[in-house]
Amino acid sequence: MQELVRVELGERAYDICIGGGVLNKAGALIAPLLKRPRVAIVSDSHVASLHLKTLTSALDAEGITHSNLSLPQGEATKSWPFVQQVTEWLLAEKIERNDIVVAFGGGVIGDLVGFASSILRRGVRFVQIPTSLLAQVDSSVGGKTGINTPFGKNLIGAFHQPSLVLADINVLGTLTERDFLAGYGEVAKYGLLGDLGFFEWLEENGPKLAAGDAAARLEAVRRSVQMKADIVARDETEKGERALLNLGHTFCHALEAATGYSDRLLHGEGVAIGCALAFETSARLGLCSQEAPSRVRAHLKDMKMKSDISDISGELPDAAELMKLMMQDKKVSAGTLNFIMARDIGQAFVTSDIDHFTVKSVLTDALTKHP
Repeated sequence: MQELVRVELGERAYDICIGGGVLNKAGALIAPLLKRPRVAIVSDSHVASLHLKTLTSALDAEGITHSNLSLPQGEATKSWPFVQQVTEWLLAEKIERNDIVVAFGGGVIGDLVGFASSILRRGVRFVQIPTSLLAQVDSSVGGKTGINTPFGKNLIGAFHQPSLVLADINVLGTLTERDFLAGYGEVAKYGLLGDLGFFEWLEENGPKLAAGDAAARLEAVRRSVQMKADIVARDETEKGERALLNLGHTFCHALEAATGYSDRLLHGEGVAIGCALAFETSARLGLCSQEAPSRVRAHLKDMKMKSDISDISGELPDAAELMKLMMQDKKVSAGTLNFIMARDIGQAFVTSDIDHFTVKSVLTDALTKHP
């Protein structure tokens, strides 16, 4: 079974094809986009070892020639040296503006290759084939591309929409439990920010989804992607409503910077913790009931996920230092940090009118529980 979600952006509209076995049909799905029958694939070494043969066989079946660049796995690859490596490789491969670059991997590869495509020849088309849950439900959709710097996460980037997204839920079966659950942090975020019914569905079906139920996985990806596609169509460059998709991310990005973008904290884990902290802050400010953050954490714990700062191993900076890291967030405007807070589950909103003392006290209390 396959589902199609369309991102309505006028001349730049594109389809997201979701389902089991989509990767086996990649050649037939990509072929209509091609001006000439060739693509350049950028993947990471782990994804290439597991899935590259399936992709290239699908391309071969349609007579599409291909070359592949394999990069190291991990968040450190989202950096300037690899932008240079990717762009220079694509130039050496004589990739033209009308050709297609394929980003084949998780969020790191998608963000990096999307950014490289945006600056190569002032914009080359690319196709996203996300292989992690996090990338399938979030980073592959919407055209946000970029890399990290020592100053913060995703501070260098561009909006560059893909021409097609192919999300094969079968490849999720090769993820480790930790990687799958990290991606689930982004799935839960969609219910928390704007769809109580979806969050209630996740409370009931989340364990089945984690256990490998294909129908549940398809539905979770479809609903997440549909919500993001609708928001992106209304606010492509994050002038307003799209900022809601950053629920939990201001806390998350500070924690990722504090842990050196290492495997101490995966991005989706940081999002889950960040969502819990956002609801905790909202409750302390009297914006929502105390039951809401308790319910958020209860679900995350039911899913065996990280739900608090105390779940992060190793040393962490104090609350004041975490606040400084938060001020490097992309959502800072005129020196003021915008937060995504919540009035209840499914009712997030953007505001800059937040008492920073309360935020600091939430962080301080969370850090006191840290081992």
